[in-house]
Amino acid sequence: MRMLCSAVAVVVVAAVTTSLEVNAFTLVPSRSQSAVPRSRQSPKTCLASSAPFNDPLGPTQPSEASSVSSSTTTKQRKKKLKTFQRYLEIACWKSNEVRDLQPVLQAVGDACKQINRIVQRAQTDDLYGAALGPDGLPLDENVQGEVQQKLDVVCNTIMLRAFCGCSSSIAAVASEEEDLPRTCCDVMNDSAFAVGDYVAVFDPIDGSKNIDSSLPVGTVFGIYKAAPGTSANADSFLQKGDDGLVAAGYCLYSATTVLVVTLGSGVDGFTLDPDKGVFLHTHEDIRIPKTGPIYSFNEANFHHFSHPVRQYLGSLKEGSSAVGARSSARYVGALVADVHNVLINGGIYGYPATGNNPDGKLRLLYECCPMAMIIEEAGGAASTGTGRILDVMPTEIH
Repeated sequence: MRMLCSAVAVVVVAAVTTSLEVNAFTLVPSRSQSAVPRSRQSPKTCLASSAPFNDPLGPTQPSEASSVSSSTTTKQRKKKLKTFQRYLEIACWKSNEVRDLQPVLQAVGDACKQINRIVQRAQTDDLYGAALGPDGLPLDENVQGEVQQKLDVVCNTIMLRAFCGCSSSIAAVASEEEDLPRTCCDVMNDSAFAVGDYVAVFDPIDGSKNIDSSLPVGTVFGIYKAAPGTSANADSFLQKGDDGLVAAGYCLYSATTVLVVTLGSGVDGFTLDPDKGVFLHTHEDIRIPKTGPIYSFNEANFHHFSHPVRQYLGSLKEGSSAVGARSSARYVGALVADVHNVLINGGIYGYPATGNNPDGKLRLLYECCPMAMIIEEAGGAASTGTGRILDVMPTEIH
């Protein structure tokens, strides 16, 4: 396989396949990371002192050691930022192609807020571990051969209802957690939801195994327009991303909860305000930096990668690649978290083929195409190594 490497943002995906399992990796360069400020008071000082604790955000009472009195302490102020709802009103009004999707995308944003709360309460509400059936035994493995987690099942239901229950625009949905696509009238048990010009795909919880370790996880989704002259049904999913994908996005549940979306005219990011419970427009028109030293690969599989991939990784470590500097490894094990890091800071994300997975493990419909659309709209590229991911024609749902 020929590796792509240049000074501009690029995404590379090893191994070309026509099935929905494509292994992708993203080459997109980055800005330097800022240093993390040290704590204002060392643990030793705190433990050795008998003085009252001073809040690091400001003095709680007048003190000789402080030149700032309590009367002059400034009150924390919020930035004046546009809400996700207002962004959708404007963006969908500007584009006829996505105008009918405004309530759908608003419902997806609300679903992400709900999933965020569930992820935070997973330990206290006993949502860790494998999902159990009525007989008390673990549920069957999903189509990817993975044991379904409790969170997978709960979040899958939330996303199904978000896409199908908010309007009549979505006719059918396909989830990574289910074997077959479902019509919205089946999801909602109501024939009124049988119409619609769009179909949606999603992975409700990407990297759900990270939950047990309190590591980042995410949600990925994409919305396709049915081919002209046809009704939206299961066959509508089997089309090139470049032909039918009109909107895509992901939500990252981490130190902050960030929703990133594209409607085909750029990429925007929204951070969940925990006080107001709304997504605020904190990342406007995201562009991938031209250069960056981050690379994100599961190097436990290094010796199972093809020779060109191993050779390229070696050049990143040595500093002899087109990046021009030694790269730093960053790998979380959740696609959303790793790609978001690359999107903001630049670098390369990759999940190359191995001997056991010659077509890779990333799914074309649920992961590769939505992420490819986001990356390209942000100025990067998404490739199979020989062509664009969005030009790959799927032959099956999974």
